[in-house]
Amino acid sequence: MSEDLWSLHAPIDAELAAPQALTGSVTLIVPTFNESGNVAELLRRLGDALPDHLPCAVLFVDDSTDDTPAAIEKAAADHPFPVSVLHREVAEGGLGGAVVEGVKRADTDWIVVMDADLQHPPHLVPELVGEGERTGADLVVASRYIAGGSRAGLAGSYRIAVSRGATWLTKGLFPRALRGISDPMSGFFAMRRSAVTADALKPLGYKILLELAVRCRPRKVAEVPFVFQDRFSGESKSTAREGLRFLAHLASLRSATPLARMVGFGLIGLSGFVPNLAALWLLTHAGMHYLPAEIVANQAGVLWNFLLIETLLFRDRRRHRHWADRVGRFALLANADLLLRIPLIAVFVARFGMEVLPATALALVTTFVLRFAATEALVYLPRTARTARTARTTRASGTAHASRTPRGSRSSRRSRTPGAPPKAGRHSRS
Repeated sequence: MSEDLWSLHAPIDAELAAPQALTGSVTLIVPTFNESGNVAELLRRLGDALPDHLPCAVLFVDDSTDDTPAAIEKAAADHPFPVSVLHREVAEGGLGGAVVEGVKRADTDWIVVMDADLQHPPHLVPELVGEGERTGADLVVASRYIAGGSRAGLAGSYRIAVSRGATWLTKGLFPRALRGISDPMSGFFAMRRSAVTADALKPLGYKILLELAVRCRPRKVAEVPFVFQDRFSGESKSTAREGLRFLAHLASLRSATPLARMVGFGLIGLSGFVPNLAALWLLTHAGMHYLPAEIVANQAGVLWNFLLIETLLFRDRRRHRHWADRVGRFALLANADLLLRIPLIAVFVARFGMEVLPATALALVTTFVLRFAATEALVYLPRTARTARTARTTRASGTAHASRTPRGSRSSRRSRTPGAPPKAGRHSRS
């Protein structure tokens, strides 16, 4: 983690050292990636929209490669509420990861998440928080799909179709978690800080509301209609690559439980017959004998299964072992499955008197369950408690060191903690 991150909360003087909790206070988290043309107008509109009785601090979490941090610092000088920017050297988790970094640093009653491109109207920020206070909701979503809302700012029929399709897909996959949320693709929402466990969030890409709703399960949800605006400046970050990340994120969320992972493991295993048979056809038509051809073709199915399982089921556990180690272990288990199945069939037939077909079916089920358990435990085994404790100790030492040695940080002399009550003329960046 870069020193820029740790400098955000570095106490500058005694007056600012301890954050103060205020009823109704808000941290507005704005993830940015090359939005230098938007931040001044965003802060101007927020200044017009935020009432004096609602203490609010704005935290930009920035992954930009342009001059966005400098643009934020320049624009912040004209506003009475505190403004900070947290620049990440590594954009881990994309936009969703940026929001999680902001959540970890927020100590206010409410957190509001919105984009910097002004497609989310700033004047709705007080309304989102007010609706949460009025209804007692833990999560308030700005929705394009309820009465009074509109997706007018989506450019073209293609993006509209993609947005609606993604909404139907997510609501179909998570009917319980998304009950009461008509627009799970929205990036504009307010949530009570007490209802969010930042460590439970594992975002991939830009659909952070979906991640929050599925993993944190807010007790009560409310919605406020909004009209999706045209982008003020710059270009959309929505790409085909983001679409693939979204699908991988859906698969990761849907396979969060062991039973769901086992079902996914089985479906992926079935799909492996396609590359297996394709490779077998190619090799035999090239003149290879069918027995060695089947051995080689089986490896094609193994590789196919490995890639899908890595991407869809165990994305969060890949860091525990080197990729070559994971490939070797997975291939060993997949091929051992063949060696175990034949002796099992023989035992079921000879010892228990089963017919061949039922014995084969039972052997398939048995080896499948064993292979799933072995894959989860031996290929994607999480770190032991001892290793985790060591890692936490190391991180704690690094944190202490960073706070003692702010060399290289970009914190200004007036740096403030998000959520502290606003004082005229004080702004910051980190």
